Amino acid sequence: MKAITYTEYGSVDVLKLTEVEKPTPGDKDVLIQVHATAANAGDWHLLHGAPFIIRLSAGLHKPKHHILGADVAGRIVAVGRNVTQFQVGDDVFGDLSASGYGGYAEYVAAPAHAVALKPAGMTFEQAAAVPSAALTALQALHEAGQIQAGQKVLVNGASGGVGTFAVQIAKALGANVTAVCSTRNVAMVRALGADHVIDYTQEDYTQNGCQYDVILDAAAYRPLAENQRVLAPTGVYVHVGGSADRFLEAMVIGAWRSRKHGQRFRTFVKQPMPQNLQYVRELLAAGKLAPVIDRHYPLYEAAEAVRYLEQGHAQGKVIITVVPANN
Repeated sequence: MKAITYTEYGSVDVLKLTEVEKPTPGDKDVLIQVHATAANAGDWHLLHGAPFIIRLSAGLHKPKHHILGADVAGRIVAVGRNVTQFQVGDDVFGDLSASGYGGYAEYVAAPAHAVALKPAGMTFEQAAAVPSAALTALQALHEAGQIQAGQKVLVNGASGGVGTFAVQIAKALGANVTAVCSTRNVAMVRALGADHVIDYTQEDYTQNGCQYDVILDAAAYRPLAENQRVLAPTGVYVHVGGSADRFLEAMVIGAWRSRKHGQRFRTFVKQPMPQNLQYVRELLAAGKLAPVIDRHYPLYEAAEAVRYLEQGHAQGKVIITVVPANN
C-alpha cells in the first residue's frame, strides 16, 4: 500500500510517499481502508521530535512509528476474530494517537475501541476533521476546566482546529462563550455560536475588565500573569496549545499559583477515551457540532498539508484525502 513515511526527525522534507506492507489486524482490531485523515499539531511535533520530552515516548533518536496521522475516517475491510461491534463495510472514524497513529496511509489497523461509526450524512473528510481536535476541546473543557452551565468561558485561538470545536462544545454544555480570533475569522467564529467575539488585532482580552470562569488557551503566547488577571477568583485556566515556553510556565509556575491562589492553572494532554468519542458522535448527529475545514490535500501532498498547518493560520482543520470521494 502507499503511505507517507518518515524514518528520522526533521522538517516536512523528511516525509516521503513510499510503498509499505499492508497491515494485518489483530484479534481485537479492525482493518480500515482510509478515505481521509487530518493534519494536526501533534503530527508536526512528532515529525520534529519537539519539544524534546516527546521523544521519551516517541523514540529518543529516531521515531518509533513511521506513519503520522491520529485522525482517521474510512471503511472497515476486515475485523479481528474478537471484534463483535463492527463488521466489514462499516464506515468509521476515530483517534489513533494511543495506538500507533498510521492515518497517512491507504490502510491502517486499529483497535476496535478507538473508532466509532461515522455519523450518517457526514463525508469521510468531515469525519476525519473531528476526532483529535474535538476530543481535545471536550476533555479540556469538561475534565480539566470542569465547565458548568451558565459559566463564562473564553476560548483563545477560537478559529483553529481545537478552538472551533471548543466554541461549539462550550455552547452545547450551556456556557456563555467569548471567542478570541483575528479579523478574518470573526464572522466564522460568530457563526459557530460564540456569544461574544474579540478581534485580537483591535482589542486585548486581558485588558477589557471582564473575568472568566474558564479560559481555554489554544493559542498560548501570553504570559500566565496576563491571563490570571481576567480569570475569576475560583476560575480555571487550561493550556491546550501554543508556545513551548507557555506550556512550561503553565506546568511549573501554574502549579505554584494554583496552590497559592483559589485560581487553578492546568496543562492538558488529550487521552483517547471511547466514551468521549461516542459523546462527540452524538453531538455531531444532533447537529450541535460541525467541523470547519480550511483546505484539502491529496495523500501525495501530505507534506504540504503539514507545512501549511505549521504556518499557524489554518481556519479550522486541514484534511488529507486518501481515497477520492468518487471512489
